Amino acid sequence: MNATGQLHAIGQSLWLDNITRGMLDDGTLARYIDTLSVTGLTSNPTIFDHAIRNGTAYDDAIGRAEGDASDEAVFVGLALDDLTRAADLFRPIHDATRGVDGFVSLEVSPLLADDAQGTIREAARLHARAARANLFVKIPGTKAGLAAIDESIFAGVPINVTLLFSREQYDAAAGAYMRGIERRIAAGRDPRVASVASIFVSRWDVAVADKVSPPLRNRLGIAVATDTYRAYRELLASPRWLALSHSGATPQRLLFASTGTKDPAASDTLYVEALAAPDTIDTMPDKTLVAFADHGRVQRVLPTDGGDAATTIGAFAGAGIDIAALATALQAEGARAFTASWRDLLACVAEKRRALARGVADGH
Repeated sequence: MNATGQLHAIGQSLWLDNITRGMLDDGTLARYIDTLSVTGLTSNPTIFDHAIRNGTAYDDAIGRAEGDASDEAVFVGLALDDLTRAADLFRPIHDATRGVDGFVSLEVSPLLADDAQGTIREAARLHARAARANLFVKIPGTKAGLAAIDESIFAGVPINVTLLFSREQYDAAAGAYMRGIERRIAAGRDPRVASVASIFVSRWDVAVADKVSPPLRNRLGIAVATDTYRAYRELLASPRWLALSHSGATPQRLLFASTGTKDPAASDTLYVEALAAPDTIDTMPDKTLVAFADHGRVQRVLPTDGGDAATTIGAFAGAGIDIAALATALQAEGARAFTASWRDLLACVAEKRRALARGVADGH
């Protein structure tokens, strides 16, 4: 059994942080499912931008788009085509796990990040248009996002809460999820609405790389993720959650995101090895997935009590790192980066549409 199979065996789901039409067409995604224990995937604007800008797989579909359709509408159509195909590949896993695993994720426009009502409407529209039970809509765990998460869960829309950077931000997202479920129970609705809470890991270490001594490098992200895992296990044992579980609700699973190694001097499987944990998800890019399958090792699982995470976080505080302020800054920076990526993506679609139109006009 390779290392990815070992992670699957301890109860951690491996999701791919990538989606392209090419990997659907050439069987790469199907191969990852069959040989590397991949049971879901996530997507983001940058992934689609790169695939559209640097290839031709989307050209025919873009060329067929209605001339008066907005660039955003064209992109959403492309994304839904890919993600519904991927969702169908994962559907046997979704069914076999009774709706716990086998999901794909599609982002709500980051331009709605401060618009709770707009996010609620768009999340419902995207999920209805996809018509797939195993498609998550991604909503950031920002102030406006939390209100949208509560309302979307109440409406029965499966949500991937993204852009979480700390235990406190995770707690807020989990609270929004539970409020939505509690409201469903009070209204006599089915309490089974799937959700994941995605905590970003490696960006912590990028942010402090030039601010701490070498012994502390590449340790903060793992410590924060471990501390959040402790909070996750405590929540699942809490009276509030046990009451919801007794009513038939399923847990909002903790997802470790941004687990590709950014530091070239560090192991390319650093975060995946450190964050092995049952009842969680690790989503990773192709490069990290393949590297872990090749030479990764599962040596231990995360301690449910947080282990030495608090001591490590304290060492960073002692080195002058304001953890709470940095978590807030990372979330705000992440929201800005997603917005910039979204605008770049729409510009890429517009440029491709113009180029294809010129080609048609020139007879090519």
